[in-house]
Amino acid sequence: MPARMTPSSTFPTGTFAARKIAARRGGRLLFAGLGFDLPPGGCLVLTGPNGAGKSSLLRLIAGFGAPASGDFTWEGKPVTADVEAHRARLHYVGHQDALKPALTVGETLQFWQAIGGRAPLPIRQALAPFGLEALVDLPCRYLSAGQRRRVALSRLACGAAPIWLLDEPSVGLDDESVGRLMTLAEQHRAAGGIVILSTHQPIGLADVQELSLADYRPVRPPVDAVLSVDW
Repeated sequence: MPARMTPSSTFPTGTFAARKIAARRGGRLLFAGLGFDLPPGGCLVLTGPNGAGKSSLLRLIAGFGAPASGDFTWEGKPVTADVEAHRARLHYVGHQDALKPALTVGETLQFWQAIGGRAPLPIRQALAPFGLEALVDLPCRYLSAGQRRRVALSRLACGAAPIWLLDEPSVGLDDESVGRLMTLAEQHRAAGGIVILSTHQPIGLADVQELSLADYRPVRPPVDAVLSVDW
């Protein structure tokens, strides 16, 4: 069983919500009218085919761009009212593992602790949920793909951020590591944290909200209607 995560400090709990969110990519409308409400301990699972906008939605929540319309709110207030406070509420793990080859595993987590501005958790304790304690002094260039992913996910234990944004976090993980991640996520939720993740695979989390991005695709005219246009 993975070691229990002990956050280095408590985090503020609250309700995170989206109202009538629309997103464009490359001039194309990906989705529109999207909304959700996540109370403390909530989990939102994003599904849909490739290109539906799952990663785009997570990046919008993380502040890497602004929605075409709509608002994200924390405790009823738009997150744009205090962007820095919103960023401090987030842990984002995307497709890239963001590891420097020359740094050791321990140095990598020390770096993420420092830029997070939070009280440090002992490095071996942060690595314990994924069974990585023995690799603390190993340079990241020697890690396997699965080990790299586990180190990237170990950043979640480095600080006290209430909202976790995970973009297909199980990719590259074996079954044991997926189980460790789900245990970590449940511990976070039990403390009042929120998890938003995208996936193409079933996950072992209970009481989740599922949001299919395919349900929010823009309505396109029938083929017959397009062909009948007098060009």
